[in-house]
Amino acid sequence: MNEATLPVLHQQPVLTDWIDYNGHMNVAYYVLVFDQSIDVFLDDIGLHREYRDSSNNTVYVLETHVTYVQEVHEGDPLVMSVQVLDYDHKRIHLFLEMRHRDKGFLAATSEQMILHIDKAGPRAAAMPDHIQAALKKSFDETAHLPRPPQAGAVIGIRRK
Repeated sequence: MNEATLPVLHQQPVLTDWIDYNGHMNVAYYVLVFDQSIDVFLDDIGLHREYRDSSNNTVYVLETHVTYVQEVHEGDPLVMSVQVLDYDHKRIHLFLEMRHRDKGFLAATSEQMILHIDKAGPRAAAMPDHIQAALKKSFDETAHLPRPPQAGAVIGIRRK
């Protein structure tokens, strides 16, 4: 995938406080930027604060897998994109890309499984129709794209 294939969801420069002892962005802040980007996506599909407050529902991240492809440094402008890989009435399977805005290179990816929750339980609950319709629209917009090579990756040491 390249940056032209997915719409920009969120932009963020690398902040000074995010730089580690190696001189590049610390791993914790990659996760922070991915999380902030998911919040933008959730707002876009109707899972915003007003919905969560009025419905007593929320979402939990069940699993996340981050790959670090190329380091970024202080001040680098980042652009974030999202692809809905799959969804059902309770779950959303997302794939996010972090790219350097000016140079275009892929810096990192994050694959996430999100679960819609009724806070009264807490327990899994079906998303309302309007959110499922927004998910379908987002899914359909990128369904023609190939599955990202990092999606579904398994971590481990490969032995020969």
